Amino acid sequence: MLGTRISLGIGLVAVLISMALGMAVGALAGYFGGWIDSVLLGVMTVVWSIPGIMLVIAISLALDSKGVWVSFVAVGLTMWVDVARVVRGQLLSLRSATFVEAGRVLGLPTSRLIARHLLPNLRGPLLVLATSNFAAAILLEAGLSFLGLGVQPPAPSWGLMVKEGYDLLGTQAGLWLTVLPGAAISLLVLSFNLLGNGLRDAYDPKTAVR
Repeated sequence: MLGTRISLGIGLVAVLISMALGMAVGALAGYFGGWIDSVLLGVMTVVWSIPGIMLVIAISLALDSKGVWVSFVAVGLTMWVDVARVVRGQLLSLRSATFVEAGRVLGLPTSRLIARHLLPNLRGPLLVLATSNFAAAILLEAGLSFLGLGVQPPAPSWGLMVKEGYDLLGTQAGLWLTVLPGAAISLLVLSFNLLGNGLRDAYDPKTAVR
């Protein structure tokens, strides 16, 4: 039960960081286009090509710490590219819409036009992506803790528990220390994946019509 706090906390912080950073970068790239889009797209492509675990290790080494909050921030900083790509693609198609042109004619500031009129149209895809990132962050944290690169003792973590059980394999304690945290990780990730599927169906116009 104490390990649940770490998993839910890292999922929440990672989603908040990835959504904030991804929406900002994606909105700039999609709305302005041109050389700004080319530069930001290049950055996204480079980050996209680096494995998430390697990024977390690099961030932890750069911050010279392996604490709980460092793990939270490091995982969040590896997941913003998905959000940025979705926001960029949607804004590229929406920036020429009639209501955007009307806002420009009325003299609305660019920041207000993006925040109040464009990003709310992406509510459905972003909610689905947030639940997916939540599940991915939980898995990534568990893997890092298992390798000794994430949350450090004495903080409770399901990944650390699985590692302790792995070290005691062949004993009854090792069996339960491996099975129970592993089952908890699987059930929590499955729950968020099912939630994401439900949100996707709820915001799908075709499903709504049916």
